[in-house]
Amino acid sequence: MSKVLMKGNEAIGEAAIRAGCLNYFAYPITPQSEVAEYLSHRMPEVNGVFLQGESEVAVGYMIFGAAACGARVMTTSSSPGISLMSEALSYIACAQCPAVFVNIMRGGPGLGGILPSQGDYFQATKGGGHGDYRLLVLAPASVQEAVEMVMMAFPLAEKYRNPVMIMGDGLIGQMMEPVFFPDNLKTEQLNTDSWATSGMKTRGSNTRNLVKSLYLDPIQLNNHNLHLKAKYDRMKAEEIRFEPYNIESGYQVLIVSYGTMSRVCRTAIDNLKAEGLEVGMIRPQTLFPFPEAAIRDAASKESCQIVISIEMSMGQMVEDVERSVRGRKPVEWYGKCGGEVPTPEEIMEVVHSFVKSARKEQN
Repeated sequence: MSKVLMKGNEAIGEAAIRAGCLNYFAYPITPQSEVAEYLSHRMPEVNGVFLQGESEVAVGYMIFGAAACGARVMTTSSSPGISLMSEALSYIACAQCPAVFVNIMRGGPGLGGILPSQGDYFQATKGGGHGDYRLLVLAPASVQEAVEMVMMAFPLAEKYRNPVMIMGDGLIGQMMEPVFFPDNLKTEQLNTDSWATSGMKTRGSNTRNLVKSLYLDPIQLNNHNLHLKAKYDRMKAEEIRFEPYNIESGYQVLIVSYGTMSRVCRTAIDNLKAEGLEVGMIRPQTLFPFPEAAIRDAASKESCQIVISIEMSMGQMVEDVERSVRGRKPVEWYGKCGGEVPTPEEIMEVVHSFVKSARKEQN
């Protein structure tokens, strides 16, 4: 199985095609525009559909239309663009249509900047659009993992009939790394005959399928929301993914970090270990469902003195970390969100500072 050097954005596009997605609608926005550029010439080569919409709002509803027909469909965008798609995301989630959204995050709020950020955590994991809905959210830390998560996203979206979002920061989209595409990438699409608006003749059925998000009867709407909640609870039971690092030893500090930031933390952890300070890390690979139990168990170890959430944001994931730890240990936060990526040396300094403060409080 040979590897090829690819930019993250291009690898994401190629992974979607090899996963059997032949429908891609998007609108250009930095730092993910190379996905659309790549698929604009690759989709015609595989008899797929590439369409640049007139806006992200339009793209959101193009995705809704294709997903309602049971087609594998994907879009990619970056922070402000995802905001414009949020209304459609709510409709798609309510109508229970499978679709894949990729957010290559940039700095904000507002237009912000085009450099990497993780400031869309709240948007992805707490809703973003209106109403009670959830997305299954995957967070890659490398180009290879982005490829694998794109592959994983389509069958997950179909399994739960729900939108799946892949959260990568600008570095994931712009960096080049060796990747491989396994031969068995294309997964079998689940049967959509029971719900998709693919045509009675196509399905060989005399029954119309109706895809909708309108429930005027309050009892029906409440029951529908309960049905959706049961699905989200099933995600929590079956789809939590995380990677532990250096948690076999008696670590004094537990770091929680995801995406590119976790790679910086890993280097810092190795350097701190060489200095004699043991630091462990839990890297969430799913942001929803969040690995609460894994973080709580890791924080509960007797040797652990403090938990630090390290993010490229002003402290968004830290709220879920605090909820996971449940007061067992002090929880701190460190991050930047202007587009700068903290260095391993900065992380080491931050860890030393928090450890020193924790020891003072204990004394």
